[in-house]
Amino acid sequence: MLTRPGHRPVHALVLPPGPALFEAVRSALAGDGPCVLPLSPDLPPPALDAALDALRPTHVVTPDGVRPRPGGRPGDAAVIIATSGSTGVPKGVELTAEALTASARASLDRIGARPRERWLCCLPPSHISGMQVLVRSLLGGTEPIVQPRFSPADVAASGADHVSLVPTQLRRMLDAGADVSAFRTILLGGAAAPPGLLAEARAAGARIVTTYGMSETCGGCVYDGVPLDNVDLKIGDDGRIRIWGPVLFSGYRLRDDRPFEGGWFVTSDLGVIENGRLTVLGRADDVINTGGEKVVAGAVAEVLAGHPGVRDVVVVGRPDPEWGEVVVAVVAGDVTLDGLRSWAKERLPAHAAPRVVELVSQIPLLPNGKPDIVALRNRK
Repeated sequence: MLTRPGHRPVHALVLPPGPALFEAVRSALAGDGPCVLPLSPDLPPPALDAALDALRPTHVVTPDGVRPRPGGRPGDAAVIIATSGSTGVPKGVELTAEALTASARASLDRIGARPRERWLCCLPPSHISGMQVLVRSLLGGTEPIVQPRFSPADVAASGADHVSLVPTQLRRMLDAGADVSAFRTILLGGAAAPPGLLAEARAAGARIVTTYGMSETCGGCVYDGVPLDNVDLKIGDDGRIRIWGPVLFSGYRLRDDRPFEGGWFVTSDLGVIENGRLTVLGRADDVINTGGEKVVAGAVAEVLAGHPGVRDVVVVGRPDPEWGEVVVAVVAGDVTLDGLRSWAKERLPAHAAPRVVELVSQIPLLPNGKPDIVALRNRK
């Protein structure tokens, strides 16, 4: 299917993970099918309508068939990934076939994946982590093993060679006693991995590769702190991470904002590069202003994760009439406020120690497996 620039149909795929979605992605990357915009079939109707209104696909594909959507706009990309953004209004990250395949090929090369080795897809293909499992499978000449619902036992017994997980999923596998050594590679991304989690998983025989990236970089583009081949990094004067390379997105759908400086993508993350390795400090918009002092939530969470009583932790700021914001630690584990504050004060400035500790059985997650930061900030 050859189309003029800007005239490629855009199909919103409201489909469960499976062969139909995989074949649509295959055709989109080959250029003989429409651009695909995967959307979770589990979205509540208002959220689905908001995504369709904002991203304006030409057609909507469901298990019942394909129907045109009035007011739809064609495009140029192969894949569009919907992200919520800080306002909650969906943005569409436009990714070319060239960018997606450059990312997937560099990933396969870095981990030493062999042809015909299989990938497990247990993250939603509507998010870049799940989508890239499909692309890596295509390049590897296989079909992915798909598990629409995450189950530690089923993941361990899948028979796949490689899998992408987020830290909370890995934590749940370890807690369930699942065999994490069953995979040649576990790509671990989506959020900072607590050092204790990595040590425990590796002691259990897991081959962990930590990744850093986002939808705008076709997923992970930095493995174990080192950029993939043909990807470059630098830190700006504002402390934000800049990324350059063939894995970058081409723009946001139907929007003019382009966070680029001279070809470098300016992320929303703070970081440092030492001895050629990147350390991500946290998001610039996750800085907590408490009593006039600035606290990077991710840095505090990393320290708290080292406490022996902490299984999982997220740090957020919440409004406070006296301090402006207070540092809140939401913890899955067995700790006390005094114990966690003492641990933090021995390793961080006093103002960075949490003033509130909330114990939960499990950290609430978004469909992509990342912690639900908005829910945690607004938790009463």
